[in-house]
Amino acid sequence: MWVRYLGFVILFGLPGALHAQPCGAPGLDGGYFVPLQETYSHEIEIIYACDSGRKPAVEGWWATSTCQNGVWSPEPQCIGEEDCLPPEIPNAKFNKKQNSWYNEGNTIRVTCDNGYELKNRDATAVCLNGTWTSVPVCEISNNTCGEPPQIPHAVIIGQKYQASFAADSKVRYKCEDGYSVEGAESKKSIFCISGSWSELPKCSRGTRQNTGHGSSVEVTTSAGSGTQTVGGGSGSSAGGTAGGHPTSTESGTQPGGGGRGSGDVVHGGPTITGSSTTSVSNDRNSKPAFIPVNECGVSPVIPNGVVVQTERMYLKYECNSYYTRVGPDTVVCTNDGRWSELPSCKEAFCVLDLAQYSGIGIRQTGKEYIKEGETKNVYCSYYDYVIFTCTQGRVTYTRCCEAYYHNYGGC
Repeated sequence: MWVRYLGFVILFGLPGALHAQPCGAPGLDGGYFVPLQETYSHEIEIIYACDSGRKPAVEGWWATSTCQNGVWSPEPQCIGEEDCLPPEIPNAKFNKKQNSWYNEGNTIRVTCDNGYELKNRDATAVCLNGTWTSVPVCEISNNTCGEPPQIPHAVIIGQKYQASFAADSKVRYKCEDGYSVEGAESKKSIFCISGSWSELPKCSRGTRQNTGHGSSVEVTTSAGSGTQTVGGGSGSSAGGTAGGHPTSTESGTQPGGGGRGSGDVVHGGPTITGSSTTSVSNDRNSKPAFIPVNECGVSPVIPNGVVVQTERMYLKYECNSYYTRVGPDTVVCTNDGRWSELPSCKEAFCVLDLAQYSGIGIRQTGKEYIKEGETKNVYCSYYDYVIFTCTQGRVTYTRCCEAYYHNYGGC
């Protein structure tokens, strides 16, 4: 009696095992499989191969498929030997077909992920006799930045870790509690510009003191005379220890300046001189490599190019259609008020004068423009056409023949 109840409890606790669906024999067109049965239990595996002139829709001349709750996974399929499986192209995406393979003559066009660019600007591959011709390669761009530098007392927010960042990427640092960057802010953004990160923030600990007459920032002097208060409202000196940053040449009360906002922190420390005025200057160890672009004046004019993005710290350029960029795509303002290296836009097209090709059956006249590295089909009869290609500014062309011979390299 107890054994029967125990068996009921065990079966009741395993509903998945009770309801898993069996599979029928797969309908494999152009192939065969073992073992051959009418039905197959859940998680049973079969092995299949294809007839002559066919191949599995996966790598290899034989393949496996498993019954998963009434469905074969992956579905056993035999395709033509001249068809192609999807290529493996790291750091890239392309137009993937729904049936998971490509017929002979199909073309894919590859787009690289952010931070990568096409090697030799080769973006396409053609399925020919079961293999891909000249599969594109996505290599890391020269304008890509590595991981953002680690800064003491700071983390990067709003961004999962990654080892590389595309040009124009932005990341944001946040200081830990009790630390701040300029203006008492706790956050600051940096940008990837031409392969390098812009000026890094520095998280410093600041002590705020309220004198009762507006906001102030407490700065420790190095002259041994005490601390000096700078900010909105008046302050007085008091005994203290040497801080090693600002210096004071006179003890006593100094008037506050026009005043920073409440909670502002002066980095590097001001230098205080004279008997009645206070001078505050940035005493960083080095100047920032880049400064806001508006400090360099009017944006540079690039013939056949245009500014497509204007940010506080950089300008981004693109060339007009039929032109290609030489040099960096981003321009920054350096700390001496000059523009960084400028790009140029050079011609990237061929002029095709159709009147010159009447001898190979072309009846059209006029001029066509072909972008560098691209092709243009021009019909020379009802079914046949000539393929013109622009390579390094020169036009090359095939014989006049039909599509079948073009696909098989017979032209």
